[in-house]
Amino acid sequence: MSAGSDAVSARRRAGLVLAGAAVARAALAGAAALTVRQAGDHWRRMNYAGRPVTLLGGPALAAAATLSAVAGAPTGTATAAAVVGTVSGLVGGYDDLAGARPDQARDKGLSGHLRALREGRVSAGAVKVAGIGAAAAVAAVLTRRAQGPGALVDGVLTTGLVAGTANLVNLLDLRPGRAGKAVALTAAATLAGPAGGLVAGPLGATLAVLPDDLGEVVMLGDSGANAAGALLGLRFAAVPGRAPRAALLAAIVGLTLASEKVSFTKVIEATPGLRELDRLGRRPQ
Repeated sequence: MSAGSDAVSARRRAGLVLAGAAVARAALAGAAALTVRQAGDHWRRMNYAGRPVTLLGGPALAAAATLSAVAGAPTGTATAAAVVGTVSGLVGGYDDLAGARPDQARDKGLSGHLRALREGRVSAGAVKVAGIGAAAAVAAVLTRRAQGPGALVDGVLTTGLVAGTANLVNLLDLRPGRAGKAVALTAAATLAGPAGGLVAGPLGATLAVLPDDLGEVVMLGDSGANAAGALLGLRFAAVPGRAPRAALLAAIVGLTLASEKVSFTKVIEATPGLRELDRLGRRPQ
């Protein structure tokens, strides 16, 4: 690629970052208007510090990230981006609302969803997992790059990366700004290359929402975290070579399984560097 082409590509990515941020701020303005109305009551929560927040920041991020990801997606990936971003945001929003019901209080985490199924119930979280998994599988078909056995391997990797990253980012949404910082840093690190435009817009959208998230005005919730994570996963799926993609998937699966036994918050608080990054910009408790 020539230096001129590099400059054009860099300008385009910068434009996508700004566009994603602009759409997110507009969506947040709409969320703020809804929050003060009765319709916003269902989205209000108390956060970890006992402060009132709204989960409407999640749909705002999901919409902005998805629209801007579609605009920046490389050839053959735009439809997949639309599918994973939209479906993950919608089923995440469903879990945000239905999962707050008293009868769903025990149905948290993988073990909670499985326990509910054993009891003959379908938790809101299980609906979300199924929806994101289905969207990830559709994205794998839409972005198929090989034939024969290789296509099956690629399909498994893409499905796993999209669904797994969506879930992993959601697991980080336990403190203000934590998931947003993870998304922004990962998106910034993967901006280069032909598929970098896919995460340029979501990077801008996440940065635009981050101040309200850190200020404990909004939470990303499942809607925002799952949608942003799914789009990051689609970017991972565009990494050349099956070995790097398989390594990424193994790391995501390992972290997800570890989360069932180990508190991410405790690990972060005990790790210098991570602790300071996690607290950066947050309000004092």
